[in-house]
Amino acid sequence: MFRFAMCLALLCAAGLGFAQSPKAELLWLGQSAFRLTTPSGKVVMIDPWLRLNPRTPAAYKDLEKLGKVDLILVTHGHFDHIADAPALAMLNQARVFAPGDLNQTLTVLNVLPPELAPRMNKGGTVAPFADVPGFKITAVHAEHSSLFVWKNPATAKDEVHVGGEPVGFIIELENGVKIYHMGDTGPFGDMKFIGEYYKPDVLLIPIGGNFTMGPVEAAFATREWLRPRIAIPMHYGTNPLARGTPQEYLQALGQVATKVLVLQPGEKTEF
Repeated sequence: MFRFAMCLALLCAAGLGFAQSPKAELLWLGQSAFRLTTPSGKVVMIDPWLRLNPRTPAAYKDLEKLGKVDLILVTHGHFDHIADAPALAMLNQARVFAPGDLNQTLTVLNVLPPELAPRMNKGGTVAPFADVPGFKITAVHAEHSSLFVWKNPATAKDEVHVGGEPVGFIIELENGVKIYHMGDTGPFGDMKFIGEYYKPDVLLIPIGGNFTMGPVEAAFATREWLRPRIAIPMHYGTNPLARGTPQEYLQALGQVATKVLVLQPGEKTEF
């Protein structure tokens, strides 16, 4: 009886510990910008367009007051995704993981030093934190374009440079949760492969249309190919051409097991 009671107590304690284990926090900052805080406290900024983003709350526009940043992910070279990445990287001495050719451009132009612009490419997986076992990032395909516009300080004129091919990121957290930040993309057949192989739990999906999938295409990809537990719509409402709305996405999605979280810029969720 004593042995049984001791075993039961240990099981209860283990169960309680699991229930109280730290969760990840995801904060949406408008467009495709997110701040991800991992269960172990690492802070990852994704596609940080903040200072000129009309949907970023004022409290998050001051990079000096944003708090620590340990890592930055950039899906492609367009301004509304990379705008504040170099400044955040230099401020925090945080590495920027982006398409390899884009990072090559950043180093050649002296936008970032090589040690802050490591190169990777589609299909590649990196484990950026030696002190966080299990945390890893994989670059996957995105159906979009990419270029980097740089103002030449010698001429004060804008120049267009190679931006590499756009990517999405599968972010696997140390608690096993997988987040798929799709970047900017249209639908493509290999989303089915991504759904079957990586099995993302949380989907950050563009729905605005014109530059990316609209609500109907995004709903099809969610329902038929990716089937995540949670979907969070993004990349809408920042300009007149990104007309898609979460309501249209929900209507097109229909009755599915996926839970859709409609965040307002500045709102957080945990998992």
